[in-house]
Amino acid sequence: MDTISPTHDASTHETVTAPPPLRVVVIGGGIGGLALAAGLRRAGFDVVVHDRDLDPAVTGGYHITLDTPAQNALRALLEPSLFAELLASASAVRRRPPDVWFDWRGRLLGELEVEGLDPDSIDIDRISLRLLLAEAVGGDLVLGSTCTAVQRDPGPGGRVRASFADGSTAHGDLLVGADGPHSLVVRHLAGHLTSRPAGLIGISGRTSMADLDPADAARLGPRSSLTVGPRGTALYTGYLDPDGFAVLDAAHARAAITTGPTYVWGAMFPDSTAPEGLRGQRGSRLRETTIEALRAAGWGEPPLHVIARTSVGSMAAYRFNVGPEHARDMAPWPAGAITALGDAVHATPPTAGKGAGTAIIDAHRLVEELTTVRAGTQTLHAAVSTFEADMRHRGSAVIALSMTTVNRILASSTPVGSAITRASLPFMAWSAGLKRKLAHGSTRADGIR
Repeated sequence: MDTISPTHDASTHETVTAPPPLRVVVIGGGIGGLALAAGLRRAGFDVVVHDRDLDPAVTGGYHITLDTPAQNALRALLEPSLFAELLASASAVRRRPPDVWFDWRGRLLGELEVEGLDPDSIDIDRISLRLLLAEAVGGDLVLGSTCTAVQRDPGPGGRVRASFADGSTAHGDLLVGADGPHSLVVRHLAGHLTSRPAGLIGISGRTSMADLDPADAARLGPRSSLTVGPRGTALYTGYLDPDGFAVLDAAHARAAITTGPTYVWGAMFPDSTAPEGLRGQRGSRLRETTIEALRAAGWGEPPLHVIARTSVGSMAAYRFNVGPEHARDMAPWPAGAITALGDAVHATPPTAGKGAGTAIIDAHRLVEELTTVRAGTQTLHAAVSTFEADMRHRGSAVIALSMTTVNRILASSTPVGSAITRASLPFMAWSAGLKRKLAHGSTRADGIR
């Protein structure tokens, strides 16, 4: 049981009662949960994270883009040496050529205007980031621990309790659900899940540039790209190179699992047309199903080469989920000793590259609010209320941004949308090629004069 320790205030000659130490139980060891625990640990809080995974390196998904606000949040949450290690393991977006987009036959359409892209953003693979955060949490991370129930003990000062599949329990003053879009904690708070399928299924993988034919490597280049096809299909190819596009001149601190120029790609299919059983497939079968499904949609061969040369062990299929799109519908419960953050509250499709960064900012804001509780300037429930109000507005904004791309892709999956895509993109490819030829001719003429 926590005890309350009296202290003496010399200025008033009164004994002041210091608040008891807060113990925080975090359910879920993804990016948001680990970032929260790292920040709480650094700030001297008593914290424990329970995650069902047995190894933090076993994680799928795209690479992660961290904009300036997300980097600033991590700078506050991590020890300086670990934050420097994170920067040294990332690629600088500003150093690579602008993103481009292709049609489904692999023809260049032009530069891709990325809405809301911060030029000072960095890219890091998800595994590297999760491992660095797990290192920051240290022994306060409990792996292989599946939460089965959460509750608050009765009474005005009742603590919160989490129960686990092995029969163990964990008690605390605050319980935070960071357990993703199918969050058990959110189901407890809201009585139901607050996220829904976004309408797309994604397949991700990693392909070393060295494994591609020279012609494919030259076409893709040291840049990220989006390839748009008919029937609502698309392929995002993100470029990672912590060596060639290093953020810091600190190779000695590099901890990235990416050891050379690498494409972290993601194919997208509408739920309505995705191959049956796709999400249950693994390895080479998943790779072949993905390629055949894109061929069936009318794709040419060049864009498929990055998938054909991928490491099958890196591949995974998953559903895009999305949280409430209006702030008023997000976190629809009274603030109390149980809360949630990240995808558990505002599940965000990866189409805007903002989901992980938003979860990290959530974590930083909650640490800030809990610091005021420890200082005695705010009650725990008031601090949670302030945190959740801020999270609602931040979460709804990033969902709106990510759903813009999702809705565009889904619009092209209808018969009319697919026909428009087939008709318009070849013309755009021809037009883009003509512009490049004219620009090249103009450059040569300028040189002659």
